[in-house]
Amino acid sequence: MRRIPVIPTLVVGVLIAVMLALGFWQLLDRAPKKEAYLAQLAQNPARAPVAFPQAPDDRLLFRRTTATCRPPVTIRRAGAGSAGFRLIAECRGGMLVQLGTSRNPRAEVPWQGGAVSGYISHAPDHRSMIESLMRPRPQPMLLVLDRPAAGLSANPRPSTDAVPNNHVAYAVQWFLFALAAAIIYGLALRRRNRAVVERARPR
Repeated sequence: MRRIPVIPTLVVGVLIAVMLALGFWQLLDRAPKKEAYLAQLAQNPARAPVAFPQAPDDRLLFRRTTATCRPPVTIRRAGAGSAGFRLIAECRGGMLVQLGTSRNPRAEVPWQGGAVSGYISHAPDHRSMIESLMRPRPQPMLLVLDRPAAGLSANPRPSTDAVPNNHVAYAVQWFLFALAAAIIYGLALRRRNRAVVERARPR
């Protein structure tokens, strides 16, 4: 009689159950919540303006806002995909303002701050994926100007297309991992049983 190893089978069974649970969690919990969140974000540009948040709050993404950028101001560049580079001003006190975009990697703008208006978005996060996982923290906010600073191209309009929504894909990945684990373990058991049968044959 072929015996199935109890402990390895239990370990693999638990791992498969965990992967399936993670898949259903992404599919039945995280995905609907993200859809509801995206629906809220799609309505945010039409809502009443709010003060620029002192602390990150993702519920305020794409809301219109006004603020004052206090000098001194330092300006840095960040990648903007097909738009080239975005120029971001850091105001006294730490507030960030996206001034506009440029295809010139050396673009400079003599902007000194003052009253600003636009919408709330995420500031670039330059941390590595590993650091983001090991030390999670809310992503800083910035104010994206309605009208770009002189010499720069206009900033993109707020769009939910820029917000990742990968939970269904994550669910599929977990289900595939579970299937792969089951297949690999099944093949390993089959090979083990063949070896047992071979050793049991009279010589």
